[in-house]
Amino acid sequence: MKEEKKPSRKPLIFYYFVALLVWGLFNTLLAPSLFGTRVEEVTYNFLLEQVEAGNVTQVVMENDRYLFSALDESGKEHLYKTGLWPDYSELTEQLREAGVAFGGTIPAKNNPLITTLLSCVISLLPILLLGVFMSNMMKKRMGGAMGNAMSFGKSNAKVYVEAQTGKTFTDVAGQDEAKEALTEIVDFLHNPQKYADIGANLPKGALLVGPPGTGKTLLAKAVAGEAQVPFFSISGSEFVEMFVGMGAAKVRDLFQQAGEKAPCIVFIDEIDTIGKKRESNMGGNDEREQTLNQLLTEMDGFDGRKGVVILAATNRPETLDKALLRPGRFDRRIPVELPDLKGREAILKVHGKNVRLDSTVDFNAIARATSGASGAELANIINEGALRAVRQGRTTVNQSDLEESVEVVIAGYQRKGAVISEHEKQIIAYHEIGHALVAARQTESAPVHKITIIPRTSGALGYTMQVEEGEKVLMTREEGFNKIATLTGGRAAEELIFCSITSGASNDIEQATKMARAMITRYGMSRNFDMMALETVTNPYLGADTTLSCSPDTAAKIDEEVNEMIRSAHEKAIGILKENTDKLHELARYLIEKETITGEEFMEILNG
Repeated sequence: MKEEKKPSRKPLIFYYFVALLVWGLFNTLLAPSLFGTRVEEVTYNFLLEQVEAGNVTQVVMENDRYLFSALDESGKEHLYKTGLWPDYSELTEQLREAGVAFGGTIPAKNNPLITTLLSCVISLLPILLLGVFMSNMMKKRMGGAMGNAMSFGKSNAKVYVEAQTGKTFTDVAGQDEAKEALTEIVDFLHNPQKYADIGANLPKGALLVGPPGTGKTLLAKAVAGEAQVPFFSISGSEFVEMFVGMGAAKVRDLFQQAGEKAPCIVFIDEIDTIGKKRESNMGGNDEREQTLNQLLTEMDGFDGRKGVVILAATNRPETLDKALLRPGRFDRRIPVELPDLKGREAILKVHGKNVRLDSTVDFNAIARATSGASGAELANIINEGALRAVRQGRTTVNQSDLEESVEVVIAGYQRKGAVISEHEKQIIAYHEIGHALVAARQTESAPVHKITIIPRTSGALGYTMQVEEGEKVLMTREEGFNKIATLTGGRAAEELIFCSITSGASNDIEQATKMARAMITRYGMSRNFDMMALETVTNPYLGADTTLSCSPDTAAKIDEEVNEMIRSAHEKAIGILKENTDKLHELARYLIEKETITGEEFMEILNG
């Protein structure tokens, strides 16, 4: 369905210009014939000639001019004007001899009705223009609310048919479990009679839940593409309006359209905008609650056997109203989580289809280096690699392009122009080698993949990248403690070599504190509190914010244990570096010379 083109809105000055142009043409061409005879200015000799010829019918002297009327050859009367002559006695005598009336007034041939109407229009024109100007100003300040009021109750939902979306399950990778759960909906839309014969009713609504960028909207479009049915797409924020009742009217309009085009799919993105828990106290958002109530009513009111399937997406499921999640509404919850190693590799291959790749590209290595990345971030990595290949003047994307794009997404672009003194460069090099050495000398620690001291736009002056050889979903207490020790290795190297500390470890300190606190309060890895839950995650998909659920005394004890765990890990890191001081110096000198080294180079020198 082609989108209708909206007429372009021209500025108000354009209409003023057109009005002035029309008014000028009117005065020039039509006004003389409608409102009276046009006065033509002539010479004094022309007046004398017309008097001698006997064509003048009347002459009037006004201020500093003569106004006279004369007949042309066809007998039509015209009005003329000319300047005064100092000696006008001769003219007066000629006028008397010719019998021309001298003095009085010459009546203008006006149309009284047209003149009256013109006067009214001219007097009302400024008021009309002022009204148009004020109306435009109000529309701009109210953000289009007046226009919305004129289209009250329209849902403005975008309708995508299968030919336009062009998305199927083959375009969605890394979400096999979600696709399997949605296949049943596709089969129902294809063969509804099979379910009706056995008496089964398909769930009216399915809620797609997951972090941002995992492909929830893409999955909904793929369902519509597989089923080849119309696809209604609307965001939850589009239901929220300034006027109370408009959101509810939009919900009614949306479900009315869906009923007319059944079987179809209705997709509501970011449903938490209108589906938040209703407040029990006074002063709630009446417009949002009315919209939610209308949505609940509509979902109860339509027959699921007609083939109207409602899909919704959110990354804040904990904020949704319980009435929205009960059986008969959104009673099927489909998790769309971050992809695992196999899923990341599949996603990279899907997005790599449209890019000219070199034969050296290894998607598995890129997938292992991007643990925790969403589908959108992986697509961005492919695109960044293609852009880098173009900047390098190549026609294909190679492995180095993709590896650099991973670093761009993680740490930002390289700051090649950053000025760093030799002393600070040494501190940064020892700091990063400290991380890598502690990681390499511990068991159950991810291998070092890359070390660099080139500053990045994210603010990092250097970093050490570790890449797991396989996918891990569980973490032991020993692994968590080793990670904290690795994070403290940079500060430990500074203390050991320079007998001083710098601010470069600020991010390491933050990550180590988060890890130690999570091990004690949420993972049950504390010797003092055992398996007691001391902290809860309020939003698992957006930032993983946490809140303590314990007394102030217990919180103080938690702080003490966190401090003790980090102190122990720090001492362990210092011990490892003291045992490998010679390798620390050798690797730091090599890193200063090369600025960037691979994990293979690092291990070769360390084991040499």
